[in-house]
Amino acid sequence: MNRRNSMKAAAASFFAGSFGNSALASNLTSAKAAGFQMPLESVPHLRTFMQWPAVKSIYGSQDDLDAVREKIALIANSIAKFESVVLLARPEQAEDAKTYLKSGVEIWPMAVQDLWCRDSGPTFVANAAGQIATSELNFNGWGEKQQHEDDAQIARRVSEKLGLPIFENAVKGEGGGVENDGEGTLIAHASCWVNSNRNTGTEDDIGKLLCEALGADKMIWATGVKDADITDYHIDALARFVKPGQVLIQLPEKIIDGDPWSAAAFETYEVLKKATDAQGRKLDIVVIPDPINIRSRSKDFVSSYVNYFVCNGAVISAEFGDDKADEKAAQILGQLYPDREVVSLNVDAIGESGGGIHCSTQQQPLGKTS
Repeated sequence: MNRRNSMKAAAASFFAGSFGNSALASNLTSAKAAGFQMPLESVPHLRTFMQWPAVKSIYGSQDDLDAVREKIALIANSIAKFESVVLLARPEQAEDAKTYLKSGVEIWPMAVQDLWCRDSGPTFVANAAGQIATSELNFNGWGEKQQHEDDAQIARRVSEKLGLPIFENAVKGEGGGVENDGEGTLIAHASCWVNSNRNTGTEDDIGKLLCEALGADKMIWATGVKDADITDYHIDALARFVKPGQVLIQLPEKIIDGDPWSAAAFETYEVLKKATDAQGRKLDIVVIPDPINIRSRSKDFVSSYVNYFVCNGAVISAEFGDDKADEKAAQILGQLYPDREVVSLNVDAIGESGGGIHCSTQQQPLGKTS
């Protein structure tokens, strides 16, 4: 038996003894070595996790916090029409959160600070037998930029509550910083991984760690933008895997002078056009245009159509008040996901906080242990 098969056998033994055990030790074997990988977002879900924003100082005022909470509730209530939603909320805020929510949204009392469940929530992985585990990405507040002592524990606490084994990893980062096709290919901006505020090492070093953590075989890096936003340019605001071999990317009409975002977007586009995936395929790239005449006048507003969330039976996406662009985006998403309803929401308060719908959600795939 070779070393990799030996590791797989050891991991299989670990999992066989761990499922159904409420007090689980972490597994030092990587998800990839154990035969686990992160599924594509569009596979059937058991539920969606979200977080109730709790800390007023993060948002600046009670009015700002309340506005964000209203939009989190809107997203949760919209997803709950299609699948179960669990909202993680601080115990002392749970009753207040209930007043915003409709049926289909369950509250789990848990110490949370902010809303970004894509980044601080658990990253689920699965094996061929349908067993589910989580893979720890060691959230550190986007490179120690924000208080996160509670949010850094959410992934582990949810995993333990669910009774799922946890794969430990040496990499630090966030789920929104990497895109996965479910068949071995990852896309990311180096700016938010190959960054001393999270990791040390080369692109090759860190790419291998991410592949081990998510069960992938190939890493596609684009440069991204460092230090211009709190995330260092998460890929899920720009480009997403629709399915293996197909990527949706949002672009402006042209590169704008003095704008690092447009330059980086086109650079990522060029990287993807030249890339092949883990199966050796050239990528089919679909372009969705930027909105122009949007409602918000916030300087740091995130107007990303591709920061959508795929749930059972629907694509939950944003609209920004540019009727022509909003309609075009909904049309493209409907063509890309023909078996799902496209639900377009005004979530401007979340965009003004630096993210979008995808950033606020985390899916748990349906599995054998569900």
